[in-house]
Amino acid sequence: MSVDNVMSKVNSAQFSEWKAYARIEPFGEERADLRAGIIAATIANVMSAKGKNYTAGDFMPDFVGATRGKQSVADMQRRVMLAAGGIIKNGKVS
Repeated sequence: MSVDNVMSKVNSAQFSEWKAYARIEPFGEERADLRAGIIAATIANVMSAKGKNYTAGDFMPDFVGATRGKQSVADMQRRVMLAAGGIIKNGKVS
């Protein structure tokens, strides 16, 4: 559905109500990312070494820096292993 189509069917009072509802009960992709981040952090904390404490934010996408270029496969593998509690020795994850 296009923005113009929605704007023709929803008046400003209804739009304000939806905004207020979204503040009380968030929905959409950001909320889904938070839920996934909570699950990922829980798993990482169970699997990681003692003293390491991950938060949901550690696993949520950062779209602000999304234009900085692609990650290498090696860097992605390194980050996944670290999140799973891996240890870096001599520049390699073990």
